[in-house]
Amino acid sequence: MTGHSDCLAHLESADRAVYLASLHPGADLDHRGTTLGRALLGELLLAVRDPESRHPILGRARFEEAVFPDGAFFHEAEFSSEAHFRAARFLRFAGFRRTRFAGPADFADACFEDESSFVQARFEGQALFYGARFHGEAEFLGARFHDVAWMGGARFGTVQFDGAGFDGDADFNQVRFDSETSFTSAEFGGRATFSGARFECGVSFGWAHFAMPPVLGPLVSRQTLSLRNAVFDGPVVIEAAASGLDGGRTRFASTATLRLRHADLDLTDAVCEYPVTVAARATPFAVGGSHPLPEDGLPGDPGVRLVSVNGVDAAHLMLHDIDLSACRFAGAVHLDQLRVDGWCTFAVPPTATRRPWSPRKVLAEEHHWRARAGRTPGRRRGWTEAPDGTPGLRPAAIAALYRQLRKSLEDGRNEPDAADFYYGEMEMRRHDASRTMPERALLTSYWALSGYGLRASRALIWLLTAMTGTLLVMMLWGLPADDPKPLTKGRQVAVGQDIAFVTETPDPVNPAGPVAGRLTTERFEKAVRVVINSVVFRSSGQELTTVGTYSEMASRLTEPVLLGLAVLAVRNRVKR
Repeated sequence: MTGHSDCLAHLESADRAVYLASLHPGADLDHRGTTLGRALLGELLLAVRDPESRHPILGRARFEEAVFPDGAFFHEAEFSSEAHFRAARFLRFAGFRRTRFAGPADFADACFEDESSFVQARFEGQALFYGARFHGEAEFLGARFHDVAWMGGARFGTVQFDGAGFDGDADFNQVRFDSETSFTSAEFGGRATFSGARFECGVSFGWAHFAMPPVLGPLVSRQTLSLRNAVFDGPVVIEAAASGLDGGRTRFASTATLRLRHADLDLTDAVCEYPVTVAARATPFAVGGSHPLPEDGLPGDPGVRLVSVNGVDAAHLMLHDIDLSACRFAGAVHLDQLRVDGWCTFAVPPTATRRPWSPRKVLAEEHHWRARAGRTPGRRRGWTEAPDGTPGLRPAAIAALYRQLRKSLEDGRNEPDAADFYYGEMEMRRHDASRTMPERALLTSYWALSGYGLRASRALIWLLTAMTGTLLVMMLWGLPADDPKPLTKGRQVAVGQDIAFVTETPDPVNPAGPVAGRLTTERFEKAVRVVINSVVFRSSGQELTTVGTYSEMASRLTEPVLLGLAVLAVRNRVKR
């Protein structure tokens, strides 16, 4: 305090009156380490009250390590410059309702022993609450943390609650944060609520600890909402429309439900001790059921894209209506117990390599492997390359992922999609260089003939090809020139003796003459009977040449198998 060696609380009445009379609205105040009772603080604020607005206006205010034993009432005050309350102690109610902080507001390491209220307060500079301790209820309802202009080429302001402790309830409902916001390592001992909160530049709850079930949402974050290394001891419902949600190493010690919009979700190394549900919200969130939260600035697609579950125990994880086309499943455990419900989508092969009428579902890991394994740009075309730093997997490891996820889908009675994952598993086994050549050759044949028993069209094409080939062989070489006529032979004997007759059928005569002459309607009809009967393991009863006999034997072996593979493929696509 200029001109006095003693603090304001210890001045004589006359000196205090002289000092207070020297103040004016917008005056600088320096009362570091001063104990300011309610009456003394009231006199001080009265001295800087603006006669027109009837609100106190303070210039550069320094209250570091000040003590407010009877409470502090700065309601509707205006700090036109810096406001310093670092390490200040508020032993009773601390009131900053509708207070305007035009410059930086420093409450670092401050201690609020009782309730504190920043309802509808406006912070237009840095807002520093790191290390602050709120022993009572902390209210920030409707507060506004404005974006800070660029100064000297660097951004000047952020909102920091790093390491802050909230022993009571913390109310951040309908608060708007225009600057970067951080609650890193904050401790929420009471109930924390962020309903209707808006984060224009993202927010971090990294290493934060929520002892009581919080209400995180519905809220909006234009950038990433980070929960990395956060701990939730109780049940939690997170409702957020955000461009991204970082749940890496987040620990859910109780049940959790994540209802999201627009978000790219990363659950790398998250700990799910109880059931955790991740679902996409179809309609915008609303506060109070009537006022939709604005989503301008967020990606146009409101869907939720899961990026990674690496390191997650998926036994307690359930996904509903999630885009899994870019999700990395490698490193997760108990994938066979993962629940995939609703309209969850997976990646598909590139257009040039897939069947346009029925593309199969593939994992992102197969995309990455094929993009890496292709020797030429043509083979790599369309396959998505792995993000930087993502380790490459061998086909055997990808086959294991397909196998576990296939069981998960089968347990959920999703047989058609499980069939796609069986196809992917077999593909990786076929490309696995560690397997023996005979096994890979067998798998290649199985793939070529029927797509591992899942491609009915492929099996039917082979069946029609085999039948056509058999038909041509029969018409050209298999059917004899003429149907052999049975010949009955006997020997004349004396009267009274038995007569013996022998009936023989001459050997079929191979057809001769021009090839065109063998392609007649009659021979075609006979060949069709032979082919159709061979498909169902029946003999046509038609006399055949040697070539025709062996051709019929071969067709009776192969064509029923192809028919069975086609039926199996259809069954795998339509069964429940």
